[in-house]
Formats: sequence, structure tokens, C-alpha cells
Amino acid sequence: MKGKINVQSENIFPIIKKFLYSEHDIFLRELVSNAVDATQKIKTLAARGEVKGELGELEIEVAVDTEKGTLRISDSGIGMSTEEVERYINQIAFSGAKEFLDKYKDENTGIIGYFGLGFYSAFMVAAQVEIQSLSYQEGAEPVQWLCDGTPEYEMNTGTRSTRGTDIILHLNEDSKEFLEAERVKEVLNRYCKFLPVPIRFGDEIINHTQPAWTKKPADLSDEDYKNFYRELYPYQMEEPLFWIHLNVDFPFRLTGILYFPPFKNTFDPKRSKISLYANQVFVTDNVEGIVPEYLMLLHGVMDSPDIPLNVSRSYLQGDRRVKQISDYITKKVASKLEEIFKNDREEYEKKWDNIGVFVKYGMLSDEKFAEKAKKITLFENTAHRHFTLEEYATQVKPLQTDKNNKIVALYTSQAQEQDAYIRSAQARGYEVLLMEHIIDTHVVAYLDYNNDYELVFKRVDADTADNLVEKDEQQVSVLTEDQEHELRDLFAKSINDTHITVATKAAAPDDYPVLITKPEFMRRMREMSMHNNNGNDSLLMPDTYQVVLNSNHPLFGKMLQQADESRRNDLVRQLLDLALLQQNMLKGSRLTDFVRRSLAWADDTP
Repeated sequence: MKGKINVQSENIFPIIKKFLYSEHDIFLRELVSNAVDATQKIKTLAARGEVKGELGELEIEVAVDTEKGTLRISDSGIGMSTEEVERYINQIAFSGAKEFLDKYKDENTGIIGYFGLGFYSAFMVAAQVEIQSLSYQEGAEPVQWLCDGTPEYEMNTGTRSTRGTDIILHLNEDSKEFLEAERVKEVLNRYCKFLPVPIRFGDEIINHTQPAWTKKPADLSDEDYKNFYRELYPYQMEEPLFWIHLNVDFPFRLTGILYFPPFKNTFDPKRSKISLYANQVFVTDNVEGIVPEYLMLLHGVMDSPDIPLNVSRSYLQGDRRVKQISDYITKKVASKLEEIFKNDREEYEKKWDNIGVFVKYGMLSDEKFAEKAKKITLFENTAHRHFTLEEYATQVKPLQTDKNNKIVALYTSQAQEQDAYIRSAQARGYEVLLMEHIIDTHVVAYLDYNNDYELVFKRVDADTADNLVEKDEQQVSVLTEDQEHELRDLFAKSINDTHITVATKAAAPDDYPVLITKPEFMRRMREMSMHNNNGNDSLLMPDTYQVVLNSNHPLFGKMLQQADESRRNDLVRQLLDLALLQQNMLKGSRLTDFVRRSLAWADDTP
């Protein structure tokens, strides 16, 4: 048995009025877009010779009448006959735009609407909606349509004497805000700023009908691009670093301009600075799920007529065309960066502080982007020279290859705090990279498993300088095993912390006597724990440290011979506190005691 579902208009009207759109003010976008469509249709017909006479001034007017409590949207477009009002207004979701597009499918009409629901958004704010329209067709009679938001409507002979349509909203009590000029202007600026037909509100045209993205790149100068950036972001003081002009018509249609702003060291992927348009009609500035997260760090606009202005935006995330658009933009961004890197390395290095966060975030987020990003990601050393990963591996391979044939990439996460460790590494000729941004923790973990150069990353405070790059040859300790055991016991008693272990290692006599290191594996496990638990201290793995005693330092030989136990213990505490101070771990009463002890010792100096 087959049948036909009966949708009754008295049931669907409350749904349309309440749930058609998630944002209350979007009705104005829909009605103005319809007026744009009517104007574009008359232009198309005129170009085909199907309209006689002059078209006149083709602009849309939005006007408020506070006395009557109405908001009016007027156009001088194609207009409607009585039959067309019956067809397009009285039949819900019957789209005149779709019918027109089907008829002129081989022409670039610039029509926006599609589903035929946009007009009914008027009932979100209006107690009564009135249409006054006159068709362009010869001999047409004006028509009036009235409806109060119920299935009942009234049609009469209209009063309009010129071609086009007036939509008059008699605003309901909850929507009187749209009688305020500033509120209406705000909505028009948000949704209609770049519509292709002039929109008049009061004494001014409020929109820019030919924004930069609708023009050919060859017709735009650098200053044009910068001026458009200022138009989009009037409160942005800094200029963009560079930009990408999007222009493709197969297998989808997409235009737009994406700007690389000065990122500095900011890291905020949810800034909503990319606006999505369809035929110059604003759709959304929330592109999360539409483009990869790292692309949301960019600014600018994307316009695709393949993205219809439908009643819901959530479908975009799963739409095939949107996925194609996302892939295309990813490829364009990667190619632009690669182009600058290859053609002007010096300029690329100058911009690296500003674009590094973006490139690294993209590398971590997108596998396709990562393939190119790994080749153009720069690493800065403590002397402020820049390397690609390949260049760094080649540079350090002779000195920083360990006994397992791995190239050890040394880095610092806090150059100021880890200065002593950096100097010790540099004294051995090692290159130390600056990896001080919050994202670098993840970059290090990623590159450990995703590089082509047998590289392993190790932070400079992960071990003593001699052991950062493990070699077959080892320093020989001048202390006996018993002396080393005694030395470890002395320091262990002063520490009294289960998360700190003590070890003796033979190093150069002029190295530091005591260093506190953070073993690489344990430190990374803690960082991973911190990431997984959103920084909740109660759920984190404990910090673990190792106190490393340089068994070849001359101080320890003297210390073990010291007969005065009190003096020996003071020296242990002093050396340990100095090491703690280097790691910014000396705090509270222990810091106070260290300062007092140091002053007392200074006072004893002859």
C-alpha cells in the first residue's frame, strides 16, 4: 500500500516561526537576499533581451517607520504577478529561485536562494506580513498579500505602481528592537555587508558590492589586499604578513582571501576570524568543523555558491563539497608557505616568529599538511640561527650521534632557567635548539616518531653534558665504589624526598659538582599525564628528578676527607641548594636558610 503524507499548514507554521533559524535577526538577511535575487533575475532577463525599456536604479531599500511600527524591504527587481504569489508564497518551500536557476542553468545568474523557506523567517518577528508587488511583465496588475502568521491569508489588488516588491513587516511586541536604526544597521552590516546589489538604509549605501575576493588577483595590488583586510578588521592595528587568493571553479566553486595575521606567540584556534559566504551572503563566522582547526588561526573570507543558505548549518561538517573545499585550502596554504620558503628564505626566516605556531599546529593536526610542513618547519638555536630538520641533522651528525647511531637533537624549553645546562652542552660543541612555546612539547613528541633522519630529541637538563649524547667511551671516576656510595648517602640524607634519586657519574673535573636533571622519559610521561588530565594536579604523575654528583669534581675528594661532620653536612646542603636554585626549585624556608648560610660563609671569608 502506498500513500501520501499530509502535512497540515496549521501545524507547520508554529515550527517555522519558532525553529526555522537559530538566530532571531537572520530574517533580515533572508528577506534582503530575496530582494537581491529579484534584482539579479531582472538583470539576467534584460541581458537576454526579455525585458523592454530601461531598468532604472537597481538598489534595495530598507526603511523603518516607527509610527506605524513597520520595517520595509523594497526592491525594483522582477516583481510577482498574482499567479506567482500563489505559486511561490502560498506554497511553502516552493522556491522561485530554484525554478529560475533550472530554467537558466547555463548562465551565471548570481541567484542566492534555493529552498523557498527564507521568506517565512519574516514571521519570527512580524505580527503581520504584507507584500506589495508588481511584475515586470507587460499588462501585469499589482498584487497585495496579507498574512498574520496563520494559514489564513488575504490577496487583493495592490497599490504598487512600479516594477518590484515591497515586503512590509508589522513588527510584533517582542521585536520592537528592529525599529531602532542602529540595531537594523548592525544586522545589515553583519549579514549584508558584501551583497552584490546596493542596499540603501537611510541616506547611505551600507554595502560594498564588489569586495576584493570577487575580483581577479591580477587586478589587485598589495595595497588593495591590505585595504580589504582593514575593512574586515578595522580594529586590527597590525598588517597581515601575506595572503592567499582562492579562486577555483571545478570540482566546486570557491573564491576568497585568507590572510596570515601576525601570530606572535598566541595560540587560540577558536577566534572565528574566517567568515563563510555564499554568493556574497554571510553564512557564518563559526567555521569549526568546516575547516581544520589550525586553519582557523587565519583571517579572511571564503565564498562558495555550492554552500546553500539552508535552514541548518550543521550539515556542512559532513558535506562532501565542504570536505573538498577544506582539502583544497589546506593544499593552497601549504603551497604558499613552500613558495615563500623556496623563493625568499631570508624573508621566511624573518616571518618565522609569527608563522611558526601556525605551521607547527598544522603539522600536528593534519597528516596531509604535515608532509610539506616538516620540510619547511624551522628550528632556531641558541645563537638564533635557523635550520630545517634536515639541515640541523646534517649539521650536528658528526658530534651528536650516539653509540646507537641516533642523532641527538638537544633543545631547551626555558633558555633562561636552563642556562647552565646549555653552556655545558655548548662547551662540548653541541647545538641546542630553542623549543620554548607551549606547542613545542607536542612537536618534540611528534617528531621523535615522525622524522627521516634517525633523530631523537633530548632536553638539555635530561642528563649531564657528557651523558646527553651517550658514547662508547666513558669518563673514569677518580673515586672508589665505596667513596661514591658514601657520597650518595651524604646527599640522600639531606634530600629526604622519594621523588628525587641520587646518582654519581664521572664527568670532567671542571663541570658542575652537582646537577639536578629531569630524566627525559619520566618528564614526558608527566607532560602527557598533564595533557590528558587538563592540568589537574591531583591526577598528575609526580615530578621526578635525579641529583647527579660529578665524582671527578675535586670538591668531593676534600669533602670525604672532612673530619668536621657539621661542616661537611653544611657543604652538602650548600651544593645541593645551588643545584636546586639552578632549576628554580629552591623555595620557602630552604631558600631562606640558603641565603643566611651563604651570608654567614661570606662573613667568615678573610
